[in-house]
Amino acid sequence: MTGAIFGVNGPVLTVTGQDGFRMSEMVLVGEERLIGEVIGIEAARSTVQVFEDTTGLKPGELVYGTGSQLAATLGPGMIGNIFDGIQRPLRAIEKSSGVFISRGVHVENLDTEKKWEVKFLAHSGDKVSGGDIIAQVQESPSITNWVMIPPGVKGALKKVAPDGLYNIKDVIAIVASDASGPKNYFQDGEEAPKSPETEIFLAQKWPIRNPRPVKQRKMVDRPLITGQRIIDTLFPIGKGGMAAIPGGFGTGKTMTQHQLAKWSDADIIVYIGCGERGNEMTEVLEDFSKLKDPRTGKALMDRTILIANTSNMPVAAREASIYTGITIAEYYRDMGYHVAIMADSTSRWAEALRELSGRLEEMPAEEGFPAYLASRLSSFYERAGNITALNGKSASITIIGAVSPQGADFSEPVTQNTKRFVRVFWALDRSLAYARHFPAIQWLTSYSEYLDDMQPWYEANVGPDFLTHRQALLRILYEESDLMEIVKLIGSDVLPDSQRLTLEIARVIRLGFVQQNAYHAFDTYVPFAKQLKMMEIILYLNEKCRKLISLGISMNVLKACDIFDQVIAIKYNTGNSDPAQLNSYFKEIDSFYGRLYENNA
Repeated sequence: MTGAIFGVNGPVLTVTGQDGFRMSEMVLVGEERLIGEVIGIEAARSTVQVFEDTTGLKPGELVYGTGSQLAATLGPGMIGNIFDGIQRPLRAIEKSSGVFISRGVHVENLDTEKKWEVKFLAHSGDKVSGGDIIAQVQESPSITNWVMIPPGVKGALKKVAPDGLYNIKDVIAIVASDASGPKNYFQDGEEAPKSPETEIFLAQKWPIRNPRPVKQRKMVDRPLITGQRIIDTLFPIGKGGMAAIPGGFGTGKTMTQHQLAKWSDADIIVYIGCGERGNEMTEVLEDFSKLKDPRTGKALMDRTILIANTSNMPVAAREASIYTGITIAEYYRDMGYHVAIMADSTSRWAEALRELSGRLEEMPAEEGFPAYLASRLSSFYERAGNITALNGKSASITIIGAVSPQGADFSEPVTQNTKRFVRVFWALDRSLAYARHFPAIQWLTSYSEYLDDMQPWYEANVGPDFLTHRQALLRILYEESDLMEIVKLIGSDVLPDSQRLTLEIARVIRLGFVQQNAYHAFDTYVPFAKQLKMMEIILYLNEKCRKLISLGISMNVLKACDIFDQVIAIKYNTGNSDPAQLNSYFKEIDSFYGRLYENNA
């Protein structure tokens, strides 16, 4: 199937003279065989978006159909690798084209020569169906790749290879297809006529725009533990949940995602650099290679996959990059892993949609974005979830998407449409960031809707008072916000001592609990046990101070002691391995209370 270029409009081509192209089919354009995708079909012409630079293309050049959809190759070799937006490994591209990606570079998505040690878990004659695990490969020191029967395949294993070394193109098993089973729509990345036998490889292909099937979707019932107090305690995200991090330039979106990628208890991290600067992806690659996974002691890259489609790369590939990332995440989810996706940023992805929509001369909606922006965002975020895989394993995909509204305007379309689909909103505040308060998550405008779903988990695994203490901290912060309106007008000296104490305890919460230092060994990651103990100490201090004020002791006397600063310094002075050592602070507070009580009795 071939056609000819009729017109070129940036990354969008009009193709004529074809009668066999299909929607979403991958095509090769021109003499250099640039990679493209069919995005529209009419009676006399088709529309193709090209994922590479189209400079120099001219009318009349041929466009070749491939007969298959744009698909990701899923198999051993993805962990620790860095790909572009259409899953071409950048290391392989560098060998053939140098530092900058040349046009028309065709490399295998995964290394086809590397031999993997395969241990088979199934035998000839076993009945299998999509999702069943038949072998294992140690893909990295931290991750085992469980080789699965592709979705859509059902039958009996006619042949299974012996244990040994195989590459991703070797046939490792043959399934005699069940006549009553569904079609096999996986091997070529699309639905195909049933074959009496299906060859199984270490790798499988899957169309990136089609969600992989699951057995069951479940409620989110446990948090993604990040070690960041403002997230874990105040605005948690569940495993299988969706969160947005909106913020203006310099507020710390990327650094917050880096911190979550380093410390969250997800098994695998897929980091998608969508339209961001290249130095940010370089930092991820360099830092993660040096850092150790706190759970395994291995290199952090041993559980990380990077998708890099930076701002200087073709805009059409930026649009495809998040689908490539989510497809890779679904593959590992189907093995039973908990996967976290960091998408940085969905605003740049939406801008790619806007540019392509403009090239297609579609009617623009608000701020020039296409009218289907909301549906495209939902189709991405809805691929998150806490699920039971086809093989019966429990797994999840958690999506954390950064949003970059221009001028920190949260009323713009991408932020507002994202809020419709996510259940956690971490609003970054420019004033906090400029005051060196990180994470710069504004507690007055952020929220999490997963708390009720996860309440049984908190009560069973953290403590029955955890959510009560959380609510007490937030109430003090809200009261501080109301009082600050008065303070700005007439100052804090005219406030009664009880309200001045509220301001002081709120300061302790902000500096001692909410603010966190990513460069401090004790403070970069804080387990739940210490977070709970810190809350108990702050609230105990609040209780004792209010008793003193009720006895007529002035707030000036209380502030003359250094007890407030001592509590703020808890995060630096106590380690994470033994939260019991924090009990000494209760004694310090009791001593402070007793001393003032006796002196002013």
